Amino acid sequence: MRCAAGWTGAASCAVASLLFIPGRSAAQESAPVIDARPGAGSVMEAIVDSVSAERIEADIRTLAAFGTRNTMSDTLSDRRGIGAARRWIKAEFDRISDACGGCLDVTFQSSVVTGARRMPDSTVVVNVIAIQRGTTDPNRYVIMSGDVDSRASDGSDATTDAPGANDNASGMAGVIEAARVLTRYEFPASIVYAGLSGEEQGLFGGQNMAAEAKAAGWRIEAVLNNDMIGNTQGQNGITDNTVARVFSEGVRADETERMSRLRRFTGGEVDSPSRNLARYVDRMADLYIPNLDVMMIYRLDRFGRGGHHRPFNDVGYPAVRIMEANEDYRRQHQDIRVEDGVEYGDVVEEVEFDFAAKLTSLNAVTLAALAWAPPPPSGVEIQGAVRPSTTLRWEAIDPTSAPDLAGYRVYWRLTDQPQWQWSEFTAAVEHTLENVVIDNYIFGVAAVSETGFESPVVFPGPVGAFAPVPPPADSSGT
Repeated sequence: MRCAAGWTGAASCAVASLLFIPGRSAAQESAPVIDARPGAGSVMEAIVDSVSAERIEADIRTLAAFGTRNTMSDTLSDRRGIGAARRWIKAEFDRISDACGGCLDVTFQSSVVTGARRMPDSTVVVNVIAIQRGTTDPNRYVIMSGDVDSRASDGSDATTDAPGANDNASGMAGVIEAARVLTRYEFPASIVYAGLSGEEQGLFGGQNMAAEAKAAGWRIEAVLNNDMIGNTQGQNGITDNTVARVFSEGVRADETERMSRLRRFTGGEVDSPSRNLARYVDRMADLYIPNLDVMMIYRLDRFGRGGHHRPFNDVGYPAVRIMEANEDYRRQHQDIRVEDGVEYGDVVEEVEFDFAAKLTSLNAVTLAALAWAPPPPSGVEIQGAVRPSTTLRWEAIDPTSAPDLAGYRVYWRLTDQPQWQWSEFTAAVEHTLENVVIDNYIFGVAAVSETGFESPVVFPGPVGAFAPVPPPADSSGT
C-alpha cells in the first residue's frame, strides 16, 4: 500500500482524508511513520543492508546437497537425509550463538507421529529451535520459521532425490540468515528462529511447536512462516522480482460461537490478529525494502493448500505465510526429470538468491520492529453506537515489560480499505475521536515506544485480541 495517509504522510493522501472527516486538520490526519524519531530508520536500514544473498546461496546449496530431506529419510548419515540436514542447521545456530557470546538457546524439539496418511510408519519428527531471549519481556515471542524437510513427487518416498532448493531450503536459509543479522542486537521481546519438520506429511513440526508453546504459556505475538521465497518466474509466464505475497486468515480459527455472534454485529471479518500482522508486514515493506510491494492475500493460504503457519493459527496465535508471488508448479513436489522437453524438479539452478535475500530482509526488519516495540494492547474496547463520536479504551501496558513505552496510537480506516488511513496519538488508556462516527469506520489501537516503534494494531474485542481465546470456565467449580 503506497499511499496510506496515516503512515506515509503523503500530501495527496492527507488532502483526500479531509473529504471524509470534515473539520479535522491535516496535522491531525497525517500520522508519523513507524520510526519518526532520528536513529531508528538508520538501524532498520542497517539490518536490511546486512542480509547477504551470498550467505543465503551457500546455505541453500548446502541444504540441497543432502540429496533428500524427506521426513522419513536417513537420520544416521552425515551426508544424506534429514538427520544430516537438521544437525547441520543446529550447528549453524550454535556457530551464530558463539559469535554473539551465547545469545541463542539452541535445541532439538521432537515428537513421534504414528499412522499419518503420508507417513504410515512411526516417525520421530524433529524441529530445530533457536531462541534469542528478550531483555525485559522474555515471555513475549516473535517467530520466524522455515521448513527443514523436502519431498519428491510421492510425499512418502524417502529415498528419491528431492533437493528442495526453493521448497523449502530458501525459507530455512532465510531463517538462518535472519539469526546471523539480528543476534547483533538486543530486544525487549524474545525472537525465535525455527526450522520445522514434517511439513510435507501434515504440518507435524508446527503442530508440536505450537502445542508446546501454548503449554508453556508463551505469549506469541507473531509467527512469520517462510515457505518458498526464492522464485520470481511463474509458470503462467510472469516474471516479477518486486512482489511478495502474505497470506493471513480473516476469521480466527479459535473463534467461539459467542464471538461469531458478536462479530456479526460489530465487524472484524478482516481484522483478526493475523490479518493485522499481515498489514504490519506490508507496512515494513513500504518503509524499508526498496522495490518490493506486498500483496496481501485475504486467505489462510493458497487455494486448498496449507503451510506451517496454520498450526499456530489453529491454537489462536497470530501467524502469516510469506512467500514469492509467482510459482512454477513444475518445481514443486516433483521428481527430477525431463518429460517432452520440459524440466521438472526443485533444483538449485532455479533459485534466485537476490530475491530470497530481499524477502529475508523483510522478515528481519519485521521481527526487529515487533521485538523493539511494546506488546500489542490488550482488553481493547470500543463505544459509540448512536453517538457522533467514538471512544476506545484498553488496559495499560505493564511498564516493567515495556519501560520505554511512550503511549498509544488510535487508528481508523474506511471499511473497504485494506490499510489503516488515519491516527491520533495519546498517552492515556482511553481516547475519543470527536465527530468520527463508529458506523462508518474500522478502528484499532497500537502501542508506541519512545523510539517510535509500534506494535501491530489491535481491533477491539476478542475478535482482534493478540492472544488465544481463553478456555470456558469450568462450570463444575473444580
